[in-house]
Amino acid sequence: MAEPPERDPFPEFRLDSDAGATFVLESKGKWWHAGFHLTTAIVGPTILTLPYAFRGLGWGLGFLCLTVLGCVTFYSYYLMSKVLEHCEKAGRRHIRFRELAADVLGVGIGAILLAGECLKIMYENLSPNGSLKLYEFIAMVTVVMIVLSQLPSFHSLRHINFASLILCLGYTFLMVGACINAGLSKNAPPRDYSLDHSGSSRVFSAFTSISIIAAIFGNGILPEIQATLAPPATRKMVKGLLMCYTVAFLTFYSAAVSGYWVFGNKSNSNILKSLMPDEGPSLAPTIVLGLAVVFVLLQLLAIGLVYSQVAYEIMEKQSADVKQGMFSKRNLIPRLILRSLYVIFCGFMAAMLPFFGDISGVVGAIGFIPLDFILPMLLYNTTYKPSRSTLTYWINLSIIIVFTGVGIMGSFSSIRKLVLDANKFKLFSSDVVD
Repeated sequence: MAEPPERDPFPEFRLDSDAGATFVLESKGKWWHAGFHLTTAIVGPTILTLPYAFRGLGWGLGFLCLTVLGCVTFYSYYLMSKVLEHCEKAGRRHIRFRELAADVLGVGIGAILLAGECLKIMYENLSPNGSLKLYEFIAMVTVVMIVLSQLPSFHSLRHINFASLILCLGYTFLMVGACINAGLSKNAPPRDYSLDHSGSSRVFSAFTSISIIAAIFGNGILPEIQATLAPPATRKMVKGLLMCYTVAFLTFYSAAVSGYWVFGNKSNSNILKSLMPDEGPSLAPTIVLGLAVVFVLLQLLAIGLVYSQVAYEIMEKQSADVKQGMFSKRNLIPRLILRSLYVIFCGFMAAMLPFFGDISGVVGAIGFIPLDFILPMLLYNTTYKPSRSTLTYWINLSIIIVFTGVGIMGSFSSIRKLVLDANKFKLFSSDVVD
C-alpha cells in the first residue's frame, strides 16, 4: 500500500501560492543584476557620515572597525545565501524579513526626507531668500516616487540600480576631490584628531561610531534580492556580493580618509555640510558640490524604490491574484492604489518627522545589527548544524556574542541621542535635526 504524500509543514512558503513573490520578486536576474541591487542597498549617501564615525575612533581603530565590519558582513551575507539555497532546494519560498518591515519602512521614509533636504539645499543656493519649506520639497519627491513605484517588480529596477551604482561612485569621487581641494587650500580648517579626554565619553563615542559603521554596511533585503535571481542563485549571489563590496570598499575608504583628514574631530554627520560651512566661504567649488548633491538626490530615489519592494511584496501577497497576469485589471488597479498610498504615507511621515534620523537610529540598532550580524550565523548553525569542534561553529558563535553586545550598546547610544535631541523636535519643521 502506497504511503500518503507527506504534508508540507510550511504551506504558506510555497511559491505557487504567493502572488507577492511571483510578481514582485520574479526570478529572472543575472549575477550582475544582484550586484546592482546590492550596491544600491548598501552603498548609499550614508557613506558621507563615515568621517563623522571616525571622530569617535581615530585613524587606527577607525580603519580596523571599517575593515572588520566589512569582512564580517560579507561573511554573514554569504552564510545567508547558503541558508536561502537550502530553503530553495527544499521547495519552499526563500526566507523573508517581513517581521522587520518597520526597519525597511524607516529606510523609505529616510530616503524621501533626505531627497527633500537635497532639493532644499539646491533651492537655498539658488534663491537664498526663497519661501519654500522642507515639507514642500518632500511633497515634490513623493510625487516622483509615486510614479516610479509603479514599476512592477524588483527585476524591473535593474537599469535604475545600475545608474545608482554609477551615481554613488560619482558623488564619492566628487566629495573626495572637494575634500582634497579644501585640505590644500588657504582656507583649510585647523585639524584636530584628538579623542574625548574623558575615558567614559571615549568608550561611549567609540560604540556610537561602531554602530554607525555597522548600520552603513547593513542590508535588510538580501533574501528579496536573492529571490530575484534565476536559479541556481547562490553562485550568482556571491559574484554580486563581490561586485558590491568592491564598490563599497573603494567608496568607503576614500570617503572616510579624505573627510577625516580635512576636518578631523570637527567632521559633520554629512560631510557635504562641512564643505559648505554656515560661516565663511565654501571650501569647494559650487559646481562640484551642486553636482554631488544632485547625484545624492537621484540615488536616494533608487534606494527608496529598492527598500519599498519588501512592502510591495507584502501588499501583493494579500491583494493580488497569482492566477491572473501581473498586468491584468484585477491586479493592476490594487497595485496602483496601494503603492501610491504607501508612498504618500512615507512622504507624510518624512514631512511630519524631520527628526526621523534619530528614530531610525534606534530602529536600526534594534533591527539591522541583529539582522545582519546575528541572524545569519544563527540560521546557518541551525540549518547546517556544524560540529562544535569546527572553526565555523566557533566563528559564528563569537560573532553572535560580540554583536549582541554591540547591538545593546548601539541601542543605548541611539536612545540617549534621541532623548538629548528631544528639545529640538518640531513637527513639520523646515530643518532636519542632525
